[in-house]
Amino acid sequence: MKKLCMLLLVVVLVCSLAACTTNQGENGGGDVEGEEELNGADGINTVVPGKFTVGFDQNFPPMGFVGDDGQFTGFDLELAAEVAQRLNLELVLQPIAWDAKDMELSTRNIDCVWNGFTMNGREDLYTWTEPYMANTQVFVVKGGSGIETLADLAGKAVVVQMDSSAEAALKDRPDLVETFGDYLAAPDYENALMDLEAGAVDAVAMDEVVANYKIGKGGEDLYVLEEQLAAEEYGVGFLLGNEELRDIVQSTLEEMAADGIMTELSNTWFGKDVTTIGK
Repeated sequence: MKKLCMLLLVVVLVCSLAACTTNQGENGGGDVEGEEELNGADGINTVVPGKFTVGFDQNFPPMGFVGDDGQFTGFDLELAAEVAQRLNLELVLQPIAWDAKDMELSTRNIDCVWNGFTMNGREDLYTWTEPYMANTQVFVVKGGSGIETLADLAGKAVVVQMDSSAEAALKDRPDLVETFGDYLAAPDYENALMDLEAGAVDAVAMDEVVANYKIGKGGEDLYVLEEQLAAEEYGVGFLLGNEELRDIVQSTLEEMAADGIMTELSNTWFGKDVTTIGK
Protein backbone atom coordinates (compact mmCIF):
# COMPACT_ATOMS: atom_id res chain seq x y z
CA MET A 1 0.00 0.00 0.00
CA LYS A 2 2.83 2.34 0.90
CA LYS A 3 4.55 1.55 -2.42
CA LEU A 4 1.32 2.36 -4.30
CA CYS A 5 0.97 5.72 -2.48
CA MET A 6 4.59 6.59 -3.27
CA LEU A 7 4.04 5.72 -6.94
CA LEU A 8 0.93 7.90 -7.12
CA LEU A 9 2.82 10.81 -5.51
CA VAL A 10 5.62 10.55 -8.10
CA VAL A 11 3.09 10.54 -10.94
CA VAL A 12 1.37 13.63 -9.54
CA LEU A 13 4.68 15.49 -9.22
CA VAL A 14 5.73 14.59 -12.77
CA CYS A 15 2.37 15.74 -14.17
CA SER A 16 2.59 19.00 -12.25
CA LEU A 17 6.06 19.73 -13.61
CA ALA A 18 4.93 18.93 -17.14
CA ALA A 19 1.95 21.23 -16.77
CA CYS A 20 4.17 24.08 -15.56
CA THR A 21 6.53 23.56 -18.49
CA THR A 22 3.61 23.51 -20.95
CA ASN A 23 2.12 26.69 -19.47
CA GLN A 24 5.45 28.50 -19.74
CA GLY A 25 5.71 27.48 -23.38
CA GLU A 26 2.17 28.63 -24.17
CA ASN A 27 2.54 31.95 -22.36
CA GLY A 28 6.06 32.56 -23.64
CA GLY A 29 7.50 32.82 -20.12
CA GLY A 30 8.53 36.02 -18.37
CA ASP A 31 11.40 36.77 -20.76
CA VAL A 32 9.34 36.50 -23.94
CA GLU A 33 6.55 38.60 -22.49
CA GLY A 34 9.11 41.27 -21.61
CA GLU A 35 10.49 41.17 -25.14
CA GLU A 36 7.01 41.61 -26.61
CA GLU A 37 6.43 44.61 -24.35
CA LEU A 38 9.79 46.10 -25.32
CA ASN A 39 9.31 45.56 -29.03
CA GLY A 40 5.99 47.40 -29.15
CA ALA A 41 3.98 47.80 -32.35
CA ASP A 42 5.12 45.67 -35.28
CA GLY A 43 8.29 44.73 -33.41
CA ILE A 44 9.59 48.32 -33.39
CA ASN A 45 11.65 48.96 -30.27
CA THR A 46 10.61 52.31 -28.80
CA VAL A 47 10.76 53.60 -25.22
CA VAL A 48 6.98 53.26 -24.95
CA PRO A 49 5.51 50.35 -26.90
CA GLY A 50 3.41 51.51 -29.83
CA LYS A 51 4.54 55.13 -29.50
CA PHE A 52 7.27 57.26 -31.08
CA THR A 53 8.42 59.86 -28.56
CA VAL A 54 10.20 62.83 -30.11
CA GLY A 55 12.12 65.33 -27.98
CA PHE A 56 12.23 68.90 -29.29
CA ASP A 57 12.79 72.53 -28.35
CA GLN A 58 9.38 74.18 -28.43
CA ASN A 59 10.94 77.59 -29.07
CA PHE A 60 12.66 76.76 -32.35
CA PRO A 61 10.48 77.91 -35.25
CA PRO A 62 9.98 76.80 -37.97
CA MET A 63 11.32 73.37 -36.96
CA GLY A 64 9.29 72.91 -33.77
CA PHE A 65 7.28 75.46 -31.80
CA VAL A 66 3.91 76.43 -30.36
CA GLY A 67 1.60 77.72 -33.08
CA ASP A 68 -0.95 80.51 -32.83
CA ASP A 69 -3.58 77.90 -31.96
CA GLY A 70 -1.54 76.72 -28.97
CA GLN A 71 -0.64 73.41 -30.64
CA PHE A 72 2.84 72.13 -31.40
CA THR A 73 3.78 72.53 -35.05
CA GLY A 74 6.79 72.89 -37.33
CA PHE A 75 8.59 71.34 -40.27
CA ASP A 76 10.46 68.74 -38.23
CA LEU A 77 7.37 67.82 -36.25
CA GLU A 78 5.41 67.25 -39.45
CA LEU A 79 8.20 65.06 -40.75
CA ALA A 80 8.13 63.09 -37.50
CA ALA A 81 4.34 62.76 -37.70
CA GLU A 82 4.59 61.31 -41.20
CA VAL A 83 7.25 58.83 -40.07
CA ALA A 84 5.14 57.74 -37.09
CA GLN A 85 2.07 57.25 -39.28
CA ARG A 86 3.96 55.12 -41.78
CA LEU A 87 5.35 52.99 -38.96
CA ASN A 88 1.91 52.61 -37.36
CA LEU A 89 3.12 54.33 -34.19
CA GLU A 90 1.44 57.03 -32.12
CA LEU A 91 3.48 60.24 -32.20
CA VAL A 92 4.26 61.74 -28.79
CA LEU A 93 5.75 65.25 -28.91
CA GLN A 94 7.87 65.85 -25.83
CA PRO A 95 9.18 69.41 -25.24
CA ILE A 96 12.61 69.33 -23.59
CA ALA A 97 15.13 71.80 -22.25
CA TRP A 98 17.77 71.86 -24.97
CA ASP A 99 20.66 71.52 -22.53
CA ALA A 100 18.97 68.43 -21.01
CA LYS A 101 18.66 66.46 -24.26
CA ASP A 102 21.41 63.97 -23.34
CA MET A 103 19.69 63.13 -20.05
CA GLU A 104 16.34 62.75 -21.83
CA LEU A 105 17.87 60.19 -24.20
CA SER A 106 19.96 58.29 -21.64
CA THR A 107 17.04 57.91 -19.21
CA ARG A 108 14.81 56.71 -22.08
CA ASN A 109 12.29 59.50 -21.74
CA ILE A 110 12.44 60.05 -25.51
CA ASP A 111 13.30 58.00 -28.59
CA CYS A 112 15.17 60.74 -30.40
CA VAL A 113 15.94 64.44 -30.66
CA TRP A 114 14.36 65.87 -33.80
CA ASN A 115 14.33 69.65 -34.00
CA GLY A 116 16.93 71.32 -36.18
CA PHE A 117 19.54 69.15 -34.47
CA THR A 118 23.01 69.94 -35.83
CA MET A 119 25.18 66.92 -36.51
CA ASN A 120 28.49 68.75 -37.02
CA GLY A 121 30.79 68.40 -34.03
CA ARG A 122 28.44 65.85 -32.47
CA GLU A 123 29.03 62.96 -34.87
CA ASP A 124 30.36 60.61 -32.18
CA LEU A 125 27.92 61.59 -29.43
CA TYR A 126 24.70 60.22 -30.96
CA THR A 127 23.53 57.65 -33.49
CA TRP A 128 22.36 59.75 -36.44
CA THR A 129 20.22 59.44 -39.50
CA GLU A 130 21.74 60.75 -42.70
CA PRO A 131 21.46 64.56 -42.90
CA TYR A 132 18.11 65.67 -44.28
CA MET A 133 18.72 69.43 -44.43
CA ALA A 134 21.57 71.95 -44.65
CA ASN A 135 21.86 75.05 -42.48
CA THR A 136 24.35 77.76 -41.48
CA GLN A 137 25.09 79.63 -38.28
CA VAL A 138 24.77 83.39 -38.70
CA PHE A 139 24.51 86.65 -36.78
CA VAL A 140 21.25 88.61 -36.61
CA VAL A 141 21.36 92.34 -35.87
CA LYS A 142 18.96 95.29 -35.90
CA GLY A 143 18.68 97.67 -38.81
CA GLY A 144 20.49 100.94 -38.25
CA SER A 145 22.91 99.35 -35.79
CA GLY A 146 25.90 100.02 -38.03
CA ILE A 147 26.90 96.36 -37.80
CA GLU A 148 27.64 95.08 -41.31
CA THR A 149 30.51 92.61 -40.83
CA LEU A 150 31.90 90.31 -38.16
CA ALA A 151 34.57 92.92 -37.44
CA ASP A 152 31.79 95.34 -36.47
CA LEU A 153 30.85 93.05 -33.57
CA ALA A 154 33.92 94.27 -31.67
CA GLY A 155 32.84 95.72 -28.34
CA LYS A 156 29.22 94.60 -28.87
CA ALA A 157 26.98 92.40 -26.74
CA VAL A 158 26.40 89.05 -28.45
CA VAL A 159 24.02 86.35 -27.21
CA VAL A 160 23.64 82.65 -28.06
CA GLN A 161 21.30 79.89 -26.95
CA MET A 162 22.78 77.64 -24.27
CA ASP A 163 24.28 74.40 -25.61
CA SER A 164 23.42 75.44 -29.17
CA SER A 165 25.30 74.91 -32.42
CA ALA A 166 26.08 78.62 -32.52
CA GLU A 167 27.73 78.33 -29.12
CA ALA A 168 29.74 75.34 -30.37
CA ALA A 169 30.74 77.23 -33.52
CA LEU A 170 31.94 80.20 -31.47
CA LYS A 171 34.10 77.90 -29.36
CA ASP A 172 36.04 77.32 -32.56
CA ARG A 173 36.39 81.08 -33.04
CA PRO A 174 38.00 82.34 -29.82
CA ASP A 175 39.63 85.10 -31.84
CA LEU A 176 36.19 86.46 -32.70
CA VAL A 177 34.69 85.96 -29.22
CA GLU A 178 37.55 87.88 -27.64
CA THR A 179 36.47 90.98 -29.57
CA PHE A 180 32.95 90.97 -28.12
CA GLY A 181 32.15 93.47 -25.40
CA ASP A 182 29.82 90.94 -23.72
CA TYR A 183 29.17 87.31 -24.56
CA LEU A 184 25.90 86.06 -23.11
CA ALA A 185 23.76 82.90 -23.11
CA ALA A 186 19.95 82.74 -23.29
CA PRO A 187 17.70 79.71 -22.59
CA ASP A 188 16.24 79.85 -26.12
CA TYR A 189 16.20 81.92 -29.30
CA GLU A 190 12.85 83.52 -28.52
CA ASN A 191 14.35 85.23 -25.47
CA ALA A 192 17.54 86.09 -27.36
CA LEU A 193 15.63 87.79 -30.19
CA MET A 194 13.40 89.66 -27.76
CA ASP A 195 16.54 90.99 -26.07
CA LEU A 196 17.83 92.07 -29.48
CA GLU A 197 14.61 93.83 -30.39
CA ALA A 198 14.57 95.55 -27.00
CA GLY A 199 18.14 96.79 -27.47
CA ALA A 200 19.51 94.77 -24.56
CA VAL A 201 22.02 93.06 -26.88
CA ASP A 202 23.53 93.95 -30.24
CA ALA A 203 23.56 90.60 -32.05
CA VAL A 204 22.30 87.03 -31.83
CA ALA A 205 24.33 84.09 -33.14
CA MET A 206 21.82 81.49 -34.35
CA ASP A 207 20.58 79.12 -37.04
CA GLU A 208 19.90 80.85 -40.36
CA VAL A 209 16.73 78.85 -40.96
CA VAL A 210 15.25 80.15 -37.71
CA ALA A 211 16.46 83.69 -38.34
CA ASN A 212 14.92 83.83 -41.81
CA TYR A 213 11.62 82.46 -40.51
CA LYS A 214 11.42 85.03 -37.72
CA ILE A 215 12.35 87.90 -40.04
CA GLY A 216 9.81 86.69 -42.60
CA LYS A 217 7.16 86.72 -39.88
CA GLY A 218 7.74 90.42 -39.24
CA GLY A 219 10.84 90.62 -37.08
CA GLU A 220 11.37 94.16 -35.81
CA ASP A 221 13.74 95.44 -38.50
CA LEU A 222 16.14 92.54 -38.15
CA TYR A 223 18.55 91.23 -40.76
CA VAL A 224 21.21 88.56 -41.19
CA LEU A 225 24.85 89.45 -41.74
CA GLU A 226 26.24 88.17 -45.02
CA GLU A 227 29.35 86.76 -43.35
CA GLN A 228 28.48 83.33 -42.00
CA LEU A 229 29.79 81.73 -38.85
CA ALA A 230 29.67 78.04 -39.86
CA ALA A 231 27.99 75.62 -42.27
CA GLU A 232 26.25 72.54 -40.87
CA GLU A 233 23.70 69.78 -41.44
CA TYR A 234 20.59 68.67 -39.56
CA GLY A 235 19.90 65.05 -38.64
CA VAL A 236 17.73 63.01 -36.28
CA GLY A 237 19.74 62.04 -33.19
CA PHE A 238 19.22 58.80 -31.25
CA LEU A 239 20.90 57.43 -28.14
CA LEU A 240 24.39 56.28 -29.10
CA GLY A 241 24.15 52.66 -30.21
CA ASN A 242 20.43 52.65 -31.03
CA GLU A 243 21.03 51.72 -34.64
CA GLU A 244 17.92 49.55 -34.86
CA LEU A 245 15.43 52.40 -34.48
CA ARG A 246 17.68 54.77 -36.45
CA ASP A 247 17.68 52.40 -39.42
CA ILE A 248 13.88 52.16 -39.40
CA VAL A 249 13.47 55.94 -39.32
CA GLN A 250 16.17 56.43 -41.98
CA SER A 251 14.46 53.98 -44.31
CA THR A 252 11.15 55.77 -43.82
CA LEU A 253 12.71 59.16 -44.55
CA GLU A 254 14.13 57.77 -47.78
CA GLU A 255 10.65 56.56 -48.75
CA MET A 256 9.26 60.03 -48.03
CA ALA A 257 11.94 61.62 -50.18
CA ALA A 258 11.26 59.19 -53.01
CA ASP A 259 7.48 59.65 -53.06
CA GLY A 260 7.68 63.45 -52.79
CA ILE A 261 6.09 64.08 -49.39
CA MET A 262 9.34 65.50 -47.99
CA THR A 263 9.55 68.01 -50.83
CA GLU A 264 5.89 68.86 -50.37
CA LEU A 265 6.35 69.62 -46.67
CA SER A 266 9.48 71.65 -47.39
CA ASN A 267 7.65 73.76 -49.97
CA THR A 268 4.90 74.40 -47.44
CA TRP A 269 7.27 75.65 -44.77
CA PHE A 270 10.07 77.26 -46.78
CA GLY A 271 8.62 77.95 -50.21
CA LYS A 272 11.26 75.69 -51.75
CA ASP A 273 12.84 72.28 -51.35
CA VAL A 274 15.63 72.59 -48.76
CA THR A 275 15.94 68.86 -48.06
CA THR A 276 19.02 66.84 -48.96
CA ILE A 277 18.02 63.16 -48.84
CA GLY A 278 18.18 61.60 -52.28
CA LYS A 279 19.55 64.80 -53.81
